[in-house]
Amino acid sequence: MALLYLLDENLRGLLWMAVQRHNSQEENSIDVVRVGDFPDLPLGADDPEILLWAEREGRVLVTIDRSTMSIHPAAHLADGHSCPGVFSLRRTLSIAATLDFIGLAAHASEPGEWADRIQYIP
Repeated sequence: MALLYLLDENLRGLLWMAVQRHNSQEENSIDVVRVGDFPDLPLGADDPEILLWAEREGRVLVTIDRSTMSIHPAAHLADGHSCPGVFSLRRTLSIAATLDFIGLAAHASEPGEWADRIQYIP
C-alpha cells in the first residue's frame, strides 16, 4: 500500500502543483491532500490539530515548519497517540528533490516504516 500524505499550509502552492503535474503524467501517482482542503482541517489549524487529523486519516505529514513540528510530535506521542510519520523538509530543498523523495517513499516503503518518526529530508 502506498503512503498517503498531508501537506502543511506552507506547501500548498508549488509542491501541490508539482504533485498534480506528476500525477497527470505518471502511473505511480502520489496521494496528497492539504491542510485547508477539509472543513475539519481548516487553514490556520494548529499543529496538535494537524497531527490528530493525520493520525486519524493515516497520512504522513510533509512540513517545512521545523520550529514547532520538531516539538509537537513528541507531545502527541507522549499523550498516547500515534503518528503515521512526519517528513520535515529543509526550506532550501528543491521542489524536484522533494517530489522525488515523496514519490519514492510512497511506493517503495510500507506505511509502518515511518510510524511515530520525524524524518528530516535531507
